[in-house]
Amino acid sequence: MDYLQQTFERSRRENRAAIIGYITAGDPNLAESFDAIDAACGGGLDILELGIPFSDPMADGVVIQRASGRAIKAGMTLAKGIEFVRELRKRHDLPIILFSYFNPIFVFGIEKFLGAAIDAGVDGVLVVDLPADNSDEILQHTAKFINKETETPRGNFHLIRLIAPTTDMTRRRKILNDASGFVYVISRHGVTGGNSNKIDWDKLNNEIKSMRKETKTPICIGFGISTPQDVKTAGSIADGAIIGSAIQKFIETNPKNAKQSIVNFIKELK
Repeated sequence: MDYLQQTFERSRRENRAAIIGYITAGDPNLAESFDAIDAACGGGLDILELGIPFSDPMADGVVIQRASGRAIKAGMTLAKGIEFVRELRKRHDLPIILFSYFNPIFVFGIEKFLGAAIDAGVDGVLVVDLPADNSDEILQHTAKFINKETETPRGNFHLIRLIAPTTDMTRRRKILNDASGFVYVISRHGVTGGNSNKIDWDKLNNEIKSMRKETKTPICIGFGISTPQDVKTAGSIADGAIIGSAIQKFIETNPKNAKQSIVNFIKELK
């Protein structure tokens, strides 16, 4: 059983959702960013989604857009993000997923990226703008870096799949059939953060019940999750709750005290 599986098993035993926190690497600068991420990893976060900043973060709302801009200005790159993971591995065992767009990975070199990420201790990658139909762009290269059981020293290396409210049934079935690690279910239309589009929890509950019939892979809910009540509701129908903009706001509004604010927030959510 790999680290992601262990994490979801533990949260199930504790009768709660796994807390998955997204943080943009490099915001507001490299040193303070690493300190905040390090604190979150040691402060109760179950899974870290480490965001690699990109100049055109089309799936993200204004909070993460601004964070990406600050991180790029501070000099954050995909290579430095991988080095963040290498340093975090000296302190923490929690699963770490890189959250990226395809362009930085393509420019870095897919094979080079996979080799460096796995060597650093990354557990998987979520490429937000890589369609499921094109996932072989990543998967065809993984065999060179993992053994015949598709395992690294930390277990499986996972390509995390996204399911959106607009995903049709045929496409959803294929995504679920290929799913690994966990399935990221986008809770509502729109971008990350904000509350202009409220989550229809009843509809989401019915959709996830339907997905359960097609996959045993853990299902996690993201987009618009920002309060303990959101996490409680998400935990009643899914295996994990993904929180991004609500965490990133602490860094944006008070970077000097972000570490403690994030840790307190994670404890409140749990």
